[in-house]
Amino acid sequence: MRLKFINPIDHFLGLFSHDIGIDLGTANTLVWVRGKGIVIREPSAVARHKKTKEILAIGSSAKKMLGRAPGTIEAIRPLRDGVIADFDATAAMLKYYVRRVHESGGTLPKIPRPRVVIGIPSGVTEVERRAVADAAIDAGAREAHLIEEPMAAAIGAGLPIEGPDGIFIVDMGGGTSEIAVISLGGIVLGRSVRVAGDEMDEAIINYVRLKYSLLLGAPTAEAVKISIASFGIEKNGQTKNGKYAVVRGRDLETGLPKSIKLTGGEIQEALSPVVQEVIANIVDTLEETPPELVSDVMEKGIALAGGGSLIPGIDKLISEATKMPAYVAEDPLTCVVRGCGKCLEDTMLLKRIRVTKGL
Repeated sequence: MRLKFINPIDHFLGLFSHDIGIDLGTANTLVWVRGKGIVIREPSAVARHKKTKEILAIGSSAKKMLGRAPGTIEAIRPLRDGVIADFDATAAMLKYYVRRVHESGGTLPKIPRPRVVIGIPSGVTEVERRAVADAAIDAGAREAHLIEEPMAAAIGAGLPIEGPDGIFIVDMGGGTSEIAVISLGGIVLGRSVRVAGDEMDEAIINYVRLKYSLLLGAPTAEAVKISIASFGIEKNGQTKNGKYAVVRGRDLETGLPKSIKLTGGEIQEALSPVVQEVIANIVDTLEETPPELVSDVMEKGIALAGGGSLIPGIDKLISEATKMPAYVAEDPLTCVVRGCGKCLEDTMLLKRIRVTKGL
């Protein structure tokens, strides 16, 4: 068993600030604090004044403003497809969470100069990596280490990444679907597909617009996906999902408000092209995987993480397409941030898997 190495300087500085792991997701941001666990789960959303650029709200309160804000306020999601789309808003969001972590508990607030580990998509460019690291430094971090999300998800799921056996993991988030084959502490094959939760929401919006001439907002589409999406199929081709949801939007023909009832079968029909694209990339990755690692995957199965894995029946759909077992990791939404946290606790592991040295 390999002993963990703890740098005494890091330990000393850690007494004056909380080291944190961050899953900087397109849809949600999760923050893990060393010694405390996950302390923040908030939507990745920022609201600010259009002219002065003053930050008005961050997280849940900002998400509620999406599609509802007046002309003087812009409510945005600062990350798109897993990368920073608005640097200033992302830096402000990170700074807010770092300060919030250090102000909680104790009689005196700690100095917010933490060591930070952030999970990023495996397919990002060097410029995009640098933008994430710079945003963390601007937020007050003394060091910013970046690790790839599929690796972080595998660590957070408790999979033995340092062994010789092959591990196949699929992390379906909001902006990207990360597909990776891991062995001996490294990614042997990896794909970062920018088809994930956001595209599912868009697919529902397009489906309802074409079928019912009704325009839905993105928050409504996301709520419908979470509440009634399913991929349960019976032998006769009928869906097992008898759930339905009433949605309200704007009738494109009259311009007036209109309500309709959407069934689980309709949502399944809307989401199928998006899910099939993810599955096609999983199959392509398997075809490129070395034979010895494929045999390991056949024995252990495909691990699923991220919010997309919570859609009922998606594991069976992937299993049928690949002819391999597939299973959902425990608490899939937090796998990446828990993996970042474990890397903070094990300096040697962090040095092996990080893609950018701490800045």
